Amino acid sequence: MVGVMARKPLNHRILTWDHREIEISGEPTINNSDTVFSFLDEEVQSSSPESINDDVYVNNRDDEDDDDDNENKENVEDNQFWENQHQLLQSVLCRTTSLESQIRSITKETKQSENVCSCRKMVGDGCRNCLMKEVSSRLQNAGFNSAICKSKWKSSPDIPSGEHTFIDVVDNSSLKKGEVRIIIELNFRCEFELAKASEGYNRLVKCLPEVFVGKIERLLSVIKILCNGAKKCMKVKKIHVAPWRKQKYMQAKWLKTVERTAVNVKSPVTNAEYTSYDPLPRRPRPSMLTMDFLEFVPNLHCTVVKVA
Repeated sequence: MVGVMARKPLNHRILTWDHREIEISGEPTINNSDTVFSFLDEEVQSSSPESINDDVYVNNRDDEDDDDDNENKENVEDNQFWENQHQLLQSVLCRTTSLESQIRSITKETKQSENVCSCRKMVGDGCRNCLMKEVSSRLQNAGFNSAICKSKWKSSPDIPSGEHTFIDVVDNSSLKKGEVRIIIELNFRCEFELAKASEGYNRLVKCLPEVFVGKIERLLSVIKILCNGAKKCMKVKKIHVAPWRKQKYMQAKWLKTVERTAVNVKSPVTNAEYTSYDPLPRRPRPSMLTMDFLEFVPNLHCTVVKVA
């Protein structure tokens, strides 16, 4: 007869160990619902709104700290860039030659003088043209080979077309250096001003002289520094760099010369020079009142006829 195994409750178990059976009873019954829900309670407690808020706050705080660090790093790099550019510009402008100093002195004296405008135009290019003519004339009187130059260039994929007028002096006195060309720009600072410029770029522009007098090599160095500064300024402000602010366009203003016109200078004449000037004597015109007919017609005699 097959024995029927009685169903043992959960709290009664027989364990086998070392070929011996050990009966364990009196253990508390396992409540699955209590186990599952206690586990869920622990999960919910660990992810309570307070803990979530704390985690979010900590993460946001870390992100803000990273942003602050990046911003501080960018500020330090920007300040270092503008400081380097400022020192470089100062070193370029401080270097000068005796020839440049002489030309600069005459140019400034002419610009500060009055009544240099002969066209009576007080606005527009009238006074600027008259001032350039006067500066070039005085430089020629001082013995310099000065002229008014007009640069003109065609449009390209990089820059648009344009033209510009300025003054230059060509010096051939040095055999070793050869021909030296000095550029004179009467409104140099205005050529680099920007409407929406940063503080660092404005500081560079303020260092520029109002009247620039220098060799082409010095001019190219100044253009490079200011164009790099303009590019940096536009990048920070997230503004597109205009084509007329690029380095190639600025160089074309003073390098693409197609016309060089020397001003006709009339040397001043003193009173002594006027007295020594002896023009050809003018031939006197004959007059019927002063002409002696007997000189030209000696055989001519007048006969008096008496009329009764």
